[in-house]
Order: sequence, then structure tokens, then C-alpha cells
Amino acid sequence: MTKYTEAFIKEMPKSDLHLHLDGSLRIPTLIEMAKKNNIKMPSYTEEGLRELVFKSSYANLGEYLHGFQYTCAVLRDLENIERVCYELAIDNQKENVNYIEVRFAPQLMMDADAGLTMESVMKAAYKGFEAAKKEYNNHSDVVNGLRPEFNYGIISCAMRKFGPKGYSPYYTNFYKMMEFSKEMEVLKEGALQMVKAAVKIRDEKAIPIVSIDLAGQEDGYPPGKFKDVYAYAHKNFMHKTVHAGEAYGAESIFQAITECYADRIGHGYYLFNEEKITDPTITDKKKYISDLISFVADKRTTIEVCLTSNLQTNPEIKSIKEHNFKHMLANRMSLTICTDNRLVSDTNVSREFQLAVDNFDISLKHLKDIVAYGFKKSFYPGQYIEKRNWAKNVMKHFDKVAEKHGMTEL
Repeated sequence: MTKYTEAFIKEMPKSDLHLHLDGSLRIPTLIEMAKKNNIKMPSYTEEGLRELVFKSSYANLGEYLHGFQYTCAVLRDLENIERVCYELAIDNQKENVNYIEVRFAPQLMMDADAGLTMESVMKAAYKGFEAAKKEYNNHSDVVNGLRPEFNYGIISCAMRKFGPKGYSPYYTNFYKMMEFSKEMEVLKEGALQMVKAAVKIRDEKAIPIVSIDLAGQEDGYPPGKFKDVYAYAHKNFMHKTVHAGEAYGAESIFQAITECYADRIGHGYYLFNEEKITDPTITDKKKYISDLISFVADKRTTIEVCLTSNLQTNPEIKSIKEHNFKHMLANRMSLTICTDNRLVSDTNVSREFQLAVDNFDISLKHLKDIVAYGFKKSFYPGQYIEKRNWAKNVMKHFDKVAEKHGMTEL
């Protein structure tokens, strides 16, 4: 089993393609913003919040999600959005993460009465990321080619489920406007309004909204119910990722790919679990799983793996060694290592890679492939030739770092 030092893992170029903005604030920033915006929290100290809200381990998914009510609340402020995006980019740059795709549900932040439209929210995020990008890329070692450039993309999320109260001012008003519609009609229309706005803002304002995503409660709200939303994105040259196989069976992943045109899958954990299949028409579950694994691997549909997050939210996983990541590796799937939520999971990209290489047999060649997928399978906001050359340059830097640390056997 190849051994990798923390110094090598930190210095090698990395990406994070599954990164939630509202789960990745700095705690001191959250405290400062909560005080400024008069948002009530159980504590206003870092120690207190880590004890009560943002823990190293959680009893269940509900406890894990508890902290988002505070982070979402402070993000209903344009200045706060810009600052959080700037700081998140800086935090990634400090550990040699050269590319991030940050996702959030703009409708959770929107409030027409406070001037928070989807366009203003996206502009604020853009300003924060762009400022951090320009600062980094103007460093002499980046300009002189000693380090790769930093870049980013924004992923706009639709929520699978929201209600008339307690989610956001936008969703409350949206439910009022559709008071005579059934729940699923409201949810699909809300998602469709989001994707139409995302396409329009991308095209007219040149903000790098590179993809849409479907997040929230998966059980009972599978991807197929949102296929019309994804069809609109598909017809407008928008990339697509879907949270699938996180809390629901393999058929959710199949729907995401075949009905929603998913380029990547968020989590994909239950791809390998026969007992999670609920579709009564699937009689030979073992064959279905086997065929689907081969289908996903052959299409090179990339799985966004979030190890720490899965351990914290899924009580079925008793230890990291039991994680289905081992099956993903064995089947040579296209994988990227991601954080999910840097604050809520108390992690960063380097820690996630270290967790992977310390617990699974990953050769240097295989590690390089995983790192490369994070760039090649990204939704880079440029033309394909630009992306190809950029990814090639990043991986040349990987080779230099590997040689520097004596990791040369590929």
C-alpha cells in the first residue's frame, strides 16, 4: 500500500467539485455576520458552536443539517454572500485547490422585499469569487508558471422539497402564488424557474453558472420527477449534476443519468446496495447492480465522493473501511474527492484525500487519475480546448510535485 505524506497531499494540485456554500463558512465569519444581522444562534463563540452545532460527528442526518438554518440566514445579505465566497476561495487556495465548483440554492437566499433577486445573489457570489481569483492569479509564481492558475464555477441548485413556511421568503411567496397546485407541481415549477433564470443570467451577464444540481430530500423525490427541468438545462448547453444514491437506491442514479442527462453524480453511495432497490419491476437486483456499475463506469459518469460527510450522515457506515469507495475503486470508476461541507463536516480537500489514501490501496497512478478527473470532468467555464490545455498544465504540475516528494513510480 503506497504511503503518502501530508506534505505531498497538501502541495499537489486539487479540485473540489462538490462544495456547498452554505455548509462551508468560516465560524468567526458566521458569528460576526449573525451579530450584525441580529440572527439568534445557540452560541456566539467558536467553542460553543463546535460543541452544540458544528460537531466532528453527528447522531443522524437531522443533527447534521441543523446548522444550515444559521448559515442560510446570514447568507440572505448580498455583502455577506460576497464575503463568504471570497473567503471560501481563499481557504481553498491556501491548500493548493486550483479549481472549485461551489453550489448553492439561490432560492433559499432570495427575498424580494430585501432586494435579493436571483440575479443580485449570483452577482454577489461572482464578485467574491472573482476578487479571490484575480488576487491569486496575479501572484508572481502563478504569472511565471510555477503554480497553476485558480478558477471556479457556480452550480445553481434546485431543491427537491420545500414548503410554505420555514424555508425562505421566496419559497413562502412562491407557495402562495401556486396555492391551487399540488405539491409536486409546485416543486417542479420552482426548479424550472431556477434553471431558466440560471441560463438567462449565464448568457446575459457572463456569470460562470456552469451547472445545475438537484439537492434536498431524495427519498420520495427521485430525479425522474424533475426530468423536464433537466431537459430545459440540457437544451440550453448547461451541464448537469444530481444528488443521487445518497439516501435512495441505485435506480435513483439510473434515473439521474438516463432521464436527467447527468454528467456527474453527487455521492452515488448506494450504487452497490441491492437492499436499497425499491422498484418492484427490478426482479434480479444483483444483475441490475452489476449492469448499472458497468454502465456508469463505461460512460465515465463521474461520482463526486464525500467520505467524511457520508460517515457523518449515514449510520450504516460503521468505519471508513466499510465505505463503498472501495467498490468504486475496484470498478475503476471515474471519481473525484470532494468535501461536501467544509464547516459542517469539519474538513478540507487535503483531509479528504488523506482519508482516502490512508485507508484504501491507491497506487500513485490511480491517485493521479482521480486528481485528473477533478479537472477533466469539471464544468470548466470556458471552451473545451481551453479546458483541455488547462487540465494538462495542472497535471504537469502534479508530476513536478510528485517528483519533489519522491513519488515517481507511476
